[in-house]
Amino acid sequence: MIDEHSRGLDLSLEPLDDYLVVQPSDEETETRAGLIIPASSENGCQSGVVTAVGVEAEGVEPGDKVLFPKDAGYEVRLAGTVVRVLHRRELLARIND
Repeated sequence: MIDEHSRGLDLSLEPLDDYLVVQPSDEETETRAGLIIPASSENGCQSGVVTAVGVEAEGVEPGDKVLFPKDAGYEVRLAGTVVRVLHRRELLARIND
């Protein structure tokens, strides 16, 4: 239950174990190499930026651009911002551009 006093607080999300938090991209992404990742594909992939990493999520750091299935993980809304909480194993690739 959210009370009136907690609405103005700055919320953060700290993932546990091998979970990580990704802020999905709302736009079509094109890398310098020419890889185009459409944001509107229904069953495809989505890109985003890792914002937080659990202690067991190896090989990924905050700030990494990643590719993941559109239906992976859990959608969470924090202060009006939508993020996804995923297992590390749900990531498909890191985008190096």
